[in-house]
Amino acid sequence: MVAKISLGNSLYRALCYNGEKINKENGRLLATNKIYNDGTGKVNINRAYQDFRSWMPTSTRTERPMVHISLNPHPDDRLSDVEYTELAREYMERMGFGDMPYMVYKHMDIDRHHIHIVALRVYTDGKCVSDKNNFYRSKDICRDLEKKYNLRSSERQKITPDMPIRKIDPSGDIKRQLANTVKMVGMRYRFQTIGEYNAILSLYNVRCEPTDGKVNGREYHGLVYFATDDSGATIATPFKSSRLGKFAGRDAIEQRFVRAKDKVEPKKTRAIVAPVLAACTGKDDFIARLKEARIDVVFRYTDEGRIYGVTFIDHNNLAVLNGSRLGKEFSANALESRFNSQEQQPAQPIVEIQQPQTDNTATEDTRQSQTDTSQQPEHDATPPHAADSAQSQSYRPQSRNDDDGTPSIPGLDLFQVGPGYNAEEEAFYREMQRRKKKKRRGPKL
Repeated sequence: MVAKISLGNSLYRALCYNGEKINKENGRLLATNKIYNDGTGKVNINRAYQDFRSWMPTSTRTERPMVHISLNPHPDDRLSDVEYTELAREYMERMGFGDMPYMVYKHMDIDRHHIHIVALRVYTDGKCVSDKNNFYRSKDICRDLEKKYNLRSSERQKITPDMPIRKIDPSGDIKRQLANTVKMVGMRYRFQTIGEYNAILSLYNVRCEPTDGKVNGREYHGLVYFATDDSGATIATPFKSSRLGKFAGRDAIEQRFVRAKDKVEPKKTRAIVAPVLAACTGKDDFIARLKEARIDVVFRYTDEGRIYGVTFIDHNNLAVLNGSRLGKEFSANALESRFNSQEQQPAQPIVEIQQPQTDNTATEDTRQSQTDTSQQPEHDATPPHAADSAQSQSYRPQSRNDDDGTPSIPGLDLFQVGPGYNAEEEAFYREMQRRKKKKRRGPKL
C-alpha cells in the first residue's frame, strides 16, 4: 500500500474535489470523525465545510492547516468497505490524527479502488499536529497494515541479473513491468543495434522505437517503449524512456551497444546454430531444434511473407546477434532461399507455327506483268507534269500488306518486313518527303 500526504491551506477545494466525485456515483463516503454523516454515502459539501470551520481556531500561525491523504493498495488487493474504514482509522490514529476532524472517502472511478482522507491538522487552541518525519512514519505504518490485512507489499524488489524476466501482463502495472523488463534485459544481454535490442524485447511483449525531432530550435533524440500482446499489437499508451528511468534512455542504450562490441563472440553461437541448420528439415524444425539448445530465433517478414531479417538470441552466452554476424549462410537472404524458395513454374508448351505454302502460279503472273510493263511503247509514258509524283511513287517502299505471295504469320503482319523491304529506298523516300515539306514552308527570311 502506498500513502500520499499533501499539506495545504484550501480546505474547501479538497472537500469539493472529493464531494463532487462521490456525488457523481464514482465512490461513497465511508466514515467521518467529528463531522456530520447522514449514512447515505453522499456528501453535503457546504455542511461539511461549516463543520470543519467550527473546529478551526480563530487564529493560528500554521500556514497549511489541513491535510489531504490518499491510501492506495495494490490493484490486486480487494477490500470491503468495513476493512477500508478500519484501515483508515488505524492509520490516522498512528499518524497522530485520531482526535482531529476528518472524512474518509472511497474512490471507485478507476479499477484500482483507493481511499482519500481530508483532515484538519490544527487544534482549536492553534497548536499543530507535528509533521516531523511524516514520510518515514507513514512508510512504517503502511508496512504494518499490509501484514495485518494481508495486502501485497509495495516495496520495490531489488532487481538482480538472476531474476526471471516475464512477459507484460495487461492486468498489472504496465509502467512498472516495462521498467523492470527493460532494466533486466539491459543488465543481462549484449546487443549492438536497435534491431537486436528489439528482438530480445519482443520475447517479453515490449517494443522500442527511436524518436528524433526538434522542439523550440533544439534537437532531441529519445526512445519510446510500447507494451504489446503476443501478436505485436499495442495494448497501452506508450511511455517515454524518461518515465522509466535513465537506464532506458537513448544514451544509456547506445553506450551498451559500444560496450557489447568487444564482449560478443559470434563463434560460440555459430558453433551451436551451424549443425542445427545442416540437420533441420524446414523452418519450423529449425526453430524447434534451436529452442531445445536455448537459442530463440526472431524472423522479420515483409507484407508478402518474405524473410528480410533474422536475429538469434543465445541464452547460453547471453548474446543477441543478427544472422549476418554469424556468416553468409545464416543471413536473411540465405534462410529465405532455404526455407521459402518459390516453386518452379511449369514450362510453357512451344507452339509451332506452320508456314503457308507459296502460290507459285501467283508469283509467275506477277513477274509476267512486270515484264509487260517494261516493254510498253513511249507514247504510254507519264505526262511531264506528273513526273515528280510518279518518281516519288516509284521509290515508295512497298506496303507490308501487298499480296506478293510473301508468307505471313497470323496476328504478326504489323511487325513483318517482307522480302520487298530495301533500307536504301526507305531512306531515299524519307529524304524526298523532307524536301517537299521545306518547299511548302518557303525560304527562310
